Amino acid sequence: MNDFYKISTGEKIYRIVIYTVIILLCLSIILPFLNILALSFNAGKDAERGGIFFWPRVWTLENYQEVFHSSNILGAYAITLFRTIVGTFFSVFLTAMAAYTLKSKTLPGVKFFTLMIFFTMLFSGGVIPYYMLLKQLHLVNTIWVYVIPGLYSAWNIIIMRTFFSQISVSLEESAKLDGCNDFTTFLRIIMPLSKPVIAVISLFNAVGHWNDWFTGAFYVQKTNLRPVSTLLQEMLTRQDAIRAALMQNAGTTSYEILEKMQVTGNSLKMATIIVVVTPIICVYPFIQKFFAEGVMIGSVKE
Repeated sequence: MNDFYKISTGEKIYRIVIYTVIILLCLSIILPFLNILALSFNAGKDAERGGIFFWPRVWTLENYQEVFHSSNILGAYAITLFRTIVGTFFSVFLTAMAAYTLKSKTLPGVKFFTLMIFFTMLFSGGVIPYYMLLKQLHLVNTIWVYVIPGLYSAWNIIIMRTFFSQISVSLEESAKLDGCNDFTTFLRIIMPLSKPVIAVISLFNAVGHWNDWFTGAFYVQKTNLRPVSTLLQEMLTRQDAIRAALMQNAGTTSYEILEKMQVTGNSLKMATIIVVVTPIICVYPFIQKFFAEGVMIGSVKE
């Protein structure tokens, strides 16, 4: 605080502006989440009246009871946990192996392979050819459709290759003098020194798996294989359809029937959102240290 009074007036104004912008950005993230949390704990019919911001007006757990009782959310959670844990582990491990190989300057055709990997970031075959490929590989309507197609990411390979290139070559040479082969060097030298980039790529993969609703909606027809995000998307779609029907049938018998169907109203959606996002939010604090280091990859040249 004492240092603040020693700096120039221009610097003080600059810091005040920066801190104000940061605080406003934080509030723009926190306040909507608090509103969702308040609505999730508020009685549905009361929530339809509006006027609820950051504190429930009529407390209830009915919304969460409805989420866990009326839908296959426990089974969906199991599918989501499986694809997130298994998919993230194999994706990070295989991506790291590919990145370690591509960072070698002695590999024949390394520039060609790097260019081909980068080429996949610019062009895509489209949804229909992708679906046909998954069908020919017998991945449609299986749990492995969530894991196998996303094992490799060109962008993640480039990020990890950049990080591996910053590790001193002398460490690898010392390991090989001690009798380690390439795979042992990769496991015992490269991976332990790459915790920051592994944390970043793991977080990106885990969030991608957790939030992916598209795969479950278009490539899986079996309801017992739907992940949580797809279940949430279907619930949001149903809620929009109910609201549209209410607008068209207002004042009729259909309105009364639809009103009974929508007991928890908008609060049901908010409770589902909280149930979905809370686990992935709880993971971040445990890898925050490595994540802060990892996001600086390639930003500083020494």
